[in-house]
Amino acid sequence: MRPGCEYCDRDLPPDSTEARICTFECTFCVSCATERLKGICPNCGGELTTRPRRPASKLAAYPPSTQRVFKPQG
Repeated sequence: MRPGCEYCDRDLPPDSTEARICTFECTFCVSCATERLKGICPNCGGELTTRPRRPASKLAAYPPSTQRVFKPQG
């Protein structure tokens, strides 16, 4: 689970309902995914869908990534 939107760098914590991902787990906020990217991943051309939320009880054993990916050019 990436911690932020690759397009605008907005924070997307593990419990966020605002995160969208493709099958390669490229991550975008709902605003960028719908308004700027029209539901299509600029990296692979795949569909962007709602990212599943990791249960809080699993976060300690399986923490989200801290590595940010920021590619505003797409």
